[in-house]
Amino acid sequence: MGGVLTGFGIIAFVIVVGYVAARLRIGGPTAPFVLNRIAFFVTNPALLFVTLAHADLRVVFSTQLLVAAVAALVSAGVFVVLSRLFFRLPAPETTVGALGAGYVNANNIGLPVAVYVLGSASFVAPVLLLQLIVFAPIALTVLDTTTRAAVSVGSILTQPVRNPMIIASLLGILIDVSGLKLPDAVFQPFALLGGAAVPLVLMAFGMSLVGSRPLRPGTGRAPIVTAVILKSAVAPLLAFAVARFVFGLHGQTLFAAVALAALPTAQNVYNFAARYERGMPLARDVVLLTTVFAVPALLVIAALLAP
Repeated sequence: MGGVLTGFGIIAFVIVVGYVAARLRIGGPTAPFVLNRIAFFVTNPALLFVTLAHADLRVVFSTQLLVAAVAALVSAGVFVVLSRLFFRLPAPETTVGALGAGYVNANNIGLPVAVYVLGSASFVAPVLLLQLIVFAPIALTVLDTTTRAAVSVGSILTQPVRNPMIIASLLGILIDVSGLKLPDAVFQPFALLGGAAVPLVLMAFGMSLVGSRPLRPGTGRAPIVTAVILKSAVAPLLAFAVARFVFGLHGQTLFAAVALAALPTAQNVYNFAARYERGMPLARDVVLLTTVFAVPALLVIAALLAP
């Protein structure tokens, strides 16, 4: 359990640094906005490029990927249905809520959990690739097209070539598939920039917590609670059912599938919301609450399923 606690401890520390920096007015009132913009347009694309350029894309076809896809898509889909039927949220807020229900923190929490709890970083690779290659491009396309004053077929078709995170992901995949070995003089600058992505996102998230509290009146408590329940409880249960009864997984592979589904919502969801300035309270509260609930959830899953 040391890996779980270590991963959460690192994240909590950086978030607290951002919170303290905002309280001390370091960077001024626009600091969270600036950090989110830099993360979205510079450091996050660099991290995606570096990650995918060195990934083993064969893991995309693994059973772990199918389990992760079902758990995430069903949880996100349930939120979309509930939003359209009961919450009546606009499309951008519905998209943010769906991401909150299904988009896991596969990087800065998933990697420590995979290494220290599951025994190998390879367990988290299918989830990370699924989100980078499929979920993020789709969500960003929806957010981009639904927040623009006028949307045309051309703007929808050209959206991938206008979004830096999608461009970086595609370039990384092309480098990986081609087998091209980039010289260090080319690759290392991207690695250096990508190393700043997670701290920037976490600090911006910490800054956003100043003067706010979860589930405050006027933030839309029902969608927030729904997304948290779907992410923290429904997704792991779905992963268990699919992994155990559909694919017949057991032992370490079953434990890994359920543990990864129980990871909290990624901070990138708040970064996406802040970039488009839609659904920010929803994203902030879901990220915070699922991060808090993920610790006991992972401990319970480990106690029940760890071989």
